Amino acid sequence: MSDLRTYGGVDGDRRRADRRAQLVGAGLELLGTPGGDLTVRAACRGAGLATRYFYENFTDRDALAAAVYDAVVDEVARAAAGAVDGAPGPHEARVRAGVEAIVGVVVDDPRKGRVLFGPAQAARHAETARLFVRLFVERRPDPDDLLGAFAVGGLARVLGSWTAGDLPVDRAHLVDRCTALLVAVQRG
Repeated sequence: MSDLRTYGGVDGDRRRADRRAQLVGAGLELLGTPGGDLTVRAACRGAGLATRYFYENFTDRDALAAAVYDAVVDEVARAAAGAVDGAPGPHEARVRAGVEAIVGVVVDDPRKGRVLFGPAQAARHAETARLFVRLFVERRPDPDDLLGAFAVGGLARVLGSWTAGDLPVDRAHLVDRCTALLVAVQRG
């Protein structure tokens, strides 16, 4: 039960959740924009909130950075899993749907690609890779953690290079090649 009272017809828990979402959005803007500097003050300014609301939700800027990263990872994981699970047809079509969903998230909002593949949360990349390996392996007819780790690591490196502008290929080519490579890896 919340000790926050209702204000303007909105209960306290909802207002707190809204403020947290505003701060995460401001954090995404700061972390995902080249030259952006994530500070408590900048996040509060971007969210249009007083500093006290920052500390209502986060202990420090690193906690906000982690929340932004987690939000992006969650969005990518949900998009990929939903696309793969909802794709009809042969295995390759399901792989393509997953790759397209992941690429779609980072193309539709390049800030998310910078957060996901950038150096700010490098320590968390291994944890994220394990999550995606589990998603990858669970959807295979013959689960193999080694192949999953190889495929996910390779895909992450390619997408990171592409979002950084180091791979000058268009989206369709990227999806085609990544799909072909993932299918080849899965065949062993």
